[in-house]
Amino acid sequence: MTLTLYFREYCSLCHTMLAELTPWKERYGFALNVVDVDADPVLEQRFNEWVPVLMEGETEICHYHLDTQRLAAHLGEIS
Repeated sequence: MTLTLYFREYCSLCHTMLAELTPWKERYGFALNVVDVDADPVLEQRFNEWVPVLMEGETEICHYHLDTQRLAAHLGEIS
């Protein structure tokens, strides 16, 4: 499984979510692509102020803050 974190370098919420994802990544072994939305005008327009956004493909798992319940459900863990 590959998750994508849409991110901005200057965004403190983005850095927080990235750090919070580390133990999840280690536990579940998913790949994590970190994409800077400011590097692509299409992504910048699409996500604008919604970052950080965690997605698998076109499925949004959460935005702004890591929603551990939604992530666990997405990864197949019963809370």
